[in-house]
Amino acid sequence: MSSLNNSRPFPSNEEDAIVPKKIIREGWLLLILAAIQFTHIMDFVIMMPLGPQLMRIFSISPKEFGFLVSAYTFSAAISGFISTLFIDKFDRRNALMSLYLGFILGTFCCAIAPNYELLLVARVVAGAFGGVIGALVFAIIGDAIPEHRRGSATGKVMSAFSVASIAGIPVGLYLASQLNWHAPFFLLTGLSFLVLIVAFLVLPPMKGHLTNAVKSNPLAVVGEILRNKNLLWALTLMVMLTLAGFTVVPFISPYLVSNVGFAEAELAYMYMFGGLATVVTSQITGRLADKYGKQRVFIYTAIFSIIPILLLTNLKPAPHFLILLVTTTFFIGFGARFVPAVTLITSSVTPKLRGSFMSFNSSIQQLASGSAAFLSGLIIQKTANGTLVHFNTIGIIASVATLLCIYIIRQLKVVS
Repeated sequence: MSSLNNSRPFPSNEEDAIVPKKIIREGWLLLILAAIQFTHIMDFVIMMPLGPQLMRIFSISPKEFGFLVSAYTFSAAISGFISTLFIDKFDRRNALMSLYLGFILGTFCCAIAPNYELLLVARVVAGAFGGVIGALVFAIIGDAIPEHRRGSATGKVMSAFSVASIAGIPVGLYLASQLNWHAPFFLLTGLSFLVLIVAFLVLPPMKGHLTNAVKSNPLAVVGEILRNKNLLWALTLMVMLTLAGFTVVPFISPYLVSNVGFAEAELAYMYMFGGLATVVTSQITGRLADKYGKQRVFIYTAIFSIIPILLLTNLKPAPHFLILLVTTTFFIGFGARFVPAVTLITSSVTPKLRGSFMSFNSSIQQLASGSAAFLSGLIIQKTANGTLVHFNTIGIIASVATLLCIYIIRQLKVVS
């Protein structure tokens, strides 16, 4: 995380009339948001590399594993829709702290779950809180950071995914292989609790969005979102972008183990190299998006991302360094296209609706993620010898969705 000594205090948006009594530098704000983002992303993505182990221990099929991934996202979608009705009525800090505490409790339930059924329930609890956290993080960025620096700020916070890949997933996989699959969730629970304490002590009140707020029927807010053509394009972009990624991501680990010859312990190298690359490229993409335009940078990165999608979903046994080159390139494309897309989506809505819209958008994203994982689970089949088939079909679906994103993003307009 760069610019921790940034001289700009939060909030830096000149439209915020209520200045908090406690002042926090912009760099520190982004660092705390990135830490929160890291833990809740880690909770979601750790399920995917644990796939081979969970499928073996619980004797479940790809369809059942896909449902285990989808349970989190479907729960997050429902809670996001509900939060849309009231999230903009609260201080952003108080809302974030409450949701984060609920997320920690859900993660702890995952850690102590003794079987598949109770793990499924625990994933629902974690998703109910975790899904809204991401929306609130980006709403805070939209409130606090001016549009001309928002791409860079978004890239920094989204690099949390990369850090999770570099450090979190390899450590989680190591603990799972040396102890058991419960261990990564115990570690994440403890780490999240430490982040909660720091955030509680450091973050100031965040009430700028309430300055000119007008009381309205909560359902009217949803109606206002659905009647806004620009916001409908933003929601459609998120659906297609999610479909382009999460049809592929949940089954990378099982495919590499079953079809390509990777050992479960070697999956850590894939996430480590992918994370090391994207922690740099995501921030570079954010700066390029601010300099050359979000739409233009998205189009180039989206076209580039199709190449590793098709290569990855058609992989055959090969030297590990070639496999890691393909997977690393996939993660670079995956992260690079998300940065300008999320920046444009955040900027497509006015401040008074931003929290509600980002919650609504997060729900759509989670619903799309769950549907994508479930769709993949239906298409991918396990043969008698344990290999997975039809992953190449998933690659075609993801590529077509990526091309549709290029058309959709050209319709999106920046309004704040």
